[in-house]
Amino acid sequence: MKIGPYILDNNLILAPMAGVTDRPFRQLCKNMGAGLVVSEMLSSNPKVWNTTKSQLRMNHQGESGIRSVQIAGSEPSLMAQAAQFNVDNGAQIIDINMGCPAKKVNKKFAGSALLQQPELVEAIVKAVVAAVTVPVTLKIRTGWDTDNRNGVQIAQIAEANGIQSLAVHGRTRACMYKGNAEYDTIRKIKETISIPVIANGDIMSVDDAKEVLRYTGADGIMIGRGAQGNPWIFRQISHFLSTGEYLSEPSIAEKLDVLTQHIQNVQQFYGDTTGVRIARKHVGWYVDKYDSDRTFRRAFNAIEEGESQIDALTAYFSSLPELDNLSVSPAA
Repeated sequence: MKIGPYILDNNLILAPMAGVTDRPFRQLCKNMGAGLVVSEMLSSNPKVWNTTKSQLRMNHQGESGIRSVQIAGSEPSLMAQAAQFNVDNGAQIIDINMGCPAKKVNKKFAGSALLQQPELVEAIVKAVVAAVTVPVTLKIRTGWDTDNRNGVQIAQIAEANGIQSLAVHGRTRACMYKGNAEYDTIRKIKETISIPVIANGDIMSVDDAKEVLRYTGADGIMIGRGAQGNPWIFRQISHFLSTGEYLSEPSIAEKLDVLTQHIQNVQQFYGDTTGVRIARKHVGWYVDKYDSDRTFRRAFNAIEEGESQIDALTAYFSSLPELDNLSVSPAA
């Protein structure tokens, strides 16, 4: 798959997720086989660029692969300025966020709220594309609500004004993350435009990926929540798409090894206090399939020291039976 001058290793992309796709998680998913990883969204408001949160989001030190940075906002001039700023900071692709459904983003008329105003969409796209020499991509939803699915119109505007690839989440803003993603709109968009189209929404397994690619005809898929606590999903899907064969699940030992390295990287990246706190949500995703009564999570969330977190994880995973080291098959 190609975006501008860049040829990706494969057509699997880690979705940008605020509070999730920080540098440690991006590095992990890239190592696990994602063809492209996209950073957490950065505000186009220059007043917040020097805050600790924004500085951490801008940190790409030591990352491999193509650097894709997502920006969010509603004023074309500020979006253009943000794009230039991030390119100067090393961004190789600028991604525009028009898909976030969060109220705090939408009340500023950014994210998916922009889908209500195609004229403003066009103005933002034109301004950002004109401001930088790197490829500009766009992420949208299918529309504002189910009565106003204008994804095809937005896609046409994007292509006509220089967007190099388009990612589409198969829900409207009103749907948030409820119900099931619908792929009919993505399929129509793919039939309408010629730039790469990336399907997103409810891709949680190899078989989900296979079916979404088949049904939509999309050039690639973007995985968000499906990678939380399961970074191996990229390796599994990539292997299947290349060979037609299912990889077996990672062993408990491998899961522990990957998890502990991930958590140690989180602790190091954020520092002792914040790192311990942020590690908790990631661990919750990793253990969800095992810890049905949440007993371990409650105990883990009470731990205040980084080394003690690692000790607790080692003890817990060492106690788990190898129940899931089976082939990931259609019956799974």
